[in-house]
Amino acid sequence: MALHDPVVNPETGLVTGAVQAWSPNHNARPAGVTPDLLVIHGISLPPGEFGGDGVHQLFTNALDPAAHPYYAGIADLRVSAHLFLRRDGTLYQYVPLHRRAWHAGRSSWCGRDECNDYSVGIEVEGCDDVPYDDAQYAVLGPLCGAILRACPAMTRERIVGHSDIAPGRKTDPGAAFDWRRLAREIDRVAGERGQPT
Repeated sequence: MALHDPVVNPETGLVTGAVQAWSPNHNARPAGVTPDLLVIHGISLPPGEFGGDGVHQLFTNALDPAAHPYYAGIADLRVSAHLFLRRDGTLYQYVPLHRRAWHAGRSSWCGRDECNDYSVGIEVEGCDDVPYDDAQYAVLGPLCGAILRACPAMTRERIVGHSDIAPGRKTDPGAAFDWRRLAREIDRVAGERGQPT
């Protein structure tokens, strides 16, 4: 199965085509809770720089605080995401989807706090004011479609940005992220599969 047509294994929570790069920063979701919210983040480490190992090191607790001035303030954080999408479209998975990744922080959606409990987090390599790459949308659309199919309680209306669940605290994925383009990519994949959009 190619990365352009990802599938989520319902038993393992793994995504086909993703490079498995495990993070220790996850735990069980609360009893009886299944994911029904998909959160899109934007991330770059150091800020505004792409292609390095900073994000991987952050999610695996291996970030060297001396490697960059910015890292000194975040090296002790214990954070993760389920998935990380590079500029070139390479997809990494750090946490199985049925586990709770630590990506949202203090957060709330529709009056319900602690979004980590009931969400899947996708970190997309980028920053608020730099356009995201074509390769990222080409992977993100099918990926979102696969997650929606695997999580019946999740709907298109429940795909949100980090800024939506932590307003005033977070701004990502930022104004440079093209939500309409993502919607078109999801529609395209659904159409190819003969599914309703």
